[in-house]
Amino acid sequence: MLSHSRLSRFMMLPEVQLTAWKQSSAFESTAQGKKTSGFEVCPKCATPSSVVYDHRFVKIRDAPVRGNGILLRLKKRRFFCKTCKKPFTEPVDGIRKSHRTTARFRRSVLWAAENFSDLKSVRRAYRCSSGFIYTVLFEQLDLRVKSKINYPWPTTIGIDEHFFTRRRGRAEFVTVFTDHKNKRLREVAFGKTKDELKYQVANVEGRENVKHVTLDMSDSYRSFVKEFFPNAQMIADKFHVLRLLTPAINKARVAITGDKRKSPLRWLLLKPRYKLKYFERDAIDRWLIDYPELKELYWAREALFTFYRTKGSERASRALIRLTDHLAHSKIKAIKTLRRTLVNWRNEILNYFKTGLTNARTEGFNNVAKLVQKRAYGYTSFENYRLRLLNACC
Repeated sequence: MLSHSRLSRFMMLPEVQLTAWKQSSAFESTAQGKKTSGFEVCPKCATPSSVVYDHRFVKIRDAPVRGNGILLRLKKRRFFCKTCKKPFTEPVDGIRKSHRTTARFRRSVLWAAENFSDLKSVRRAYRCSSGFIYTVLFEQLDLRVKSKINYPWPTTIGIDEHFFTRRRGRAEFVTVFTDHKNKRLREVAFGKTKDELKYQVANVEGRENVKHVTLDMSDSYRSFVKEFFPNAQMIADKFHVLRLLTPAINKARVAITGDKRKSPLRWLLLKPRYKLKYFERDAIDRWLIDYPELKELYWAREALFTFYRTKGSERASRALIRLTDHLAHSKIKAIKTLRRTLVNWRNEILNYFKTGLTNARTEGFNNVAKLVQKRAYGYTSFENYRLRLLNACC
């Protein structure tokens, strides 16, 4: 049988000694205890005091044990500070001031909210309101984020955005910052403009540490990185460069064949040519003879794939010059736009051949973000969404 002191250490808080135990109802037990200490420190002037002139009993809910609720009835002493000439109540480790639940109980609510199928099950198990569960959930998520993500900016990060919500007919976006080395999200910010991002991530230290930033071809992100990360080298994401002509190819194909997503032509046009078999390449070439504009778009995109198979940064630089010179002869609007983009983002595109970095991990976290939104049927509070997403990806 457990001794009284061992039972106190198991059931009670670190500084509290068990004095009595009773079964108050079929689903709840009451444990009475008191704090054992020779003196307490005044919270205002930090003066030790051993003058006890009164006491009071408080009821604190603790984490359930085997489905049985635990109610702590604690005898808390009132001390008098001779320096301040004012009384104060002794604090108890594990119970925050003005809280009527232990930190252990609040962590247990977090565990239940993450593992139970719905909110109703959590309410039934812990006999508390939905509002209390929401408050405790995001309070504990905030503590977990602060304990895990408390380091300065890493040397290599990725930046990308995803859709958050729509208010008054206007789409709102969220920007994620990925720590490539530690394979986790470093920060989440609302919006995607330079001023919005600077304001929200200004509290993170170590901007000078960042050496490489992977991003899609967004002018707002490029201006933000230039100003906020002065020592960073930007790398345009390979995936976003290769898909620059995909919308134009799809539009031209739909004008010819209609919007048939299961059409084999759609699959053959979008798949890189070097991955097609001989008879598939022959079939697509025969079909493109009758559609010269789509054929030109197709071969311009294939030229991009060929460019990204170049080995070495110097050879890639020369290949990009040849590619842009070749595209300059085209009269198709989409290809002219592609050439301007390649020229404007020349340095960022060539940096890929020096580092080999892509934004694939950031895109993966964007997929996780969509699952988080779907599971919650959307979020209205960005702060709550940020906490949930950081906990899912750290």
